Amino acid sequence: MKLMTLNTHSLEEENYEAKLHAFAEGVCRAEPDIIALQEVNQTQIAAPVDKKDLELYGYVPCAPCTPYAPHAQCASVSQCSVHPSPIPRTDNHAYRAARICAEHGRPYHWTWIGAKTGYGKYDEGLAILSRIPIAETKQFYITASQDYANWKTRKILGIGIAAEHGMEYFYTVHMGWWKDEDEPFEGQWERIRRELGDGACLETYPGPVWLMGDFNSPAHVRGEGRDLIRGFGWLDSYELAGSKDSGITVGHAIDGWREQGDVSGMRIDYIWTSRKVPVRSSRVIFNGSYEPIVSDHYGIIVEYEPGHHCP
Repeated sequence: MKLMTLNTHSLEEENYEAKLHAFAEGVCRAEPDIIALQEVNQTQIAAPVDKKDLELYGYVPCAPCTPYAPHAQCASVSQCSVHPSPIPRTDNHAYRAARICAEHGRPYHWTWIGAKTGYGKYDEGLAILSRIPIAETKQFYITASQDYANWKTRKILGIGIAAEHGMEYFYTVHMGWWKDEDEPFEGQWERIRRELGDGACLETYPGPVWLMGDFNSPAHVRGEGRDLIRGFGWLDSYELAGSKDSGITVGHAIDGWREQGDVSGMRIDYIWTSRKVPVRSSRVIFNGSYEPIVSDHYGIIVEYEPGHHCP
């Protein structure tokens, strides 16, 4: 089973059309089973996608925010915004990528939500693509803010798939910064814990739970985001991997990090698992060596053996 994550930067990228096609074609070659994407944009003035096209190209509408997690006994009640999630429009990055993949004979099921207004003109959101039919969808806020106009508002999007060993859950995540005065990392992580549970609670799920995405937490910095997540029992698939490369997912200063000075060569994107599973490999993708660069982040592709647990 292959998992991939990428902060796409999508419509904000220079030479976007070329990068969109390079991304979709790279996906067709790599054939990941689950793809978690962040900063998946669409312009707010583009025409909506025709419903027949959405169905043809595998779109699954996401359920609205719910007051319970998949395992309600381990979750707290969430407060959800009355702002409806926007519908996919014709320039939606996930829709266009899924369509290109389908036209190349590699169809995906996919879902998308808008979380906030980005750069004053986009519906900025999250998407998950799956080669396996999507059985469940879920979204919830991880910030105190639920204001669609606030650029610090953040959500999580998740899907459930029916695997041989039972349901398995995958979430695409885009966290804020550790020292943010308005929406600090710790507060966002606490909301994830309350919604999904941790420790013994996570063991009640039939299979692993996966958190995939841009955590804005450098792996080399101690005492901050990565250490916090590890402290609650989550496992970094990069550390579990039998074969791995450098793991670097940011090769230069990007939005949100420019004021930090020299921040090149960071690993801030992760694929976390709630259980110790056999991870065969972890590789960086779309880094110019393994597929072209298509974003200000590089992606990660992890291969693991589903249905098996390590002692």
